[in-house]
Amino acid sequence: MRELNMKMEVVFIASLILVFSNLIEASEGMDVMHIAGKVLCQDCTQGWNEWVDGAKAIKGSIVSLTCLDERRRVMYYGSDLTDEAGIFDLIVNQTCHGKTIKPQNCFVRLVSSPDPVCNIATDFAGGKSGVKLLRPTVIYRDLLKYVLSPFYYTTPMCDEPNTNDDDNLETDDDKNQNNY
Repeated sequence: MRELNMKMEVVFIASLILVFSNLIEASEGMDVMHIAGKVLCQDCTQGWNEWVDGAKAIKGSIVSLTCLDERRRVMYYGSDLTDEAGIFDLIVNQTCHGKTIKPQNCFVRLVSSPDPVCNIATDFAGGKSGVKLLRPTVIYRDLLKYVLSPFYYTTPMCDEPNTNDDDNLETDDDKNQNNY
């Protein structure tokens, strides 16, 4: 029985390795990649149900894609505007200046919102700090697509204040300087 379990584990691990290597090979053969998602406004002044389910799409919001090379230098930067439904779809060539862009070295983040009321970026789904491209959602023929969870903006009233006391900290240079 124990020998059978060990064989099953070996077969399972081998199949996982095969699947992931096929995904990597499939994505390397593609010329372009698509990165898609949605940008929404989440208003905390609404009731719970409206806050959770009633987010409205933001037209004209800017979302950016930044890709780094092996030495952590920016090798590609692009952006896209959202449409009426708040949807963005970045289409990126997999090669840039003769080098191949590695999706795992890319991240997507919020840049700006045209909404005069809902313009504070949140980190719900990582929109403010950025989301790394980990696994493609769709690999089919010539299509390599990453579909991200929605990014959210909120109103200034809903923004959490910064409670760090960094503003009152003095540097060593400030302490040692004589202000006569």
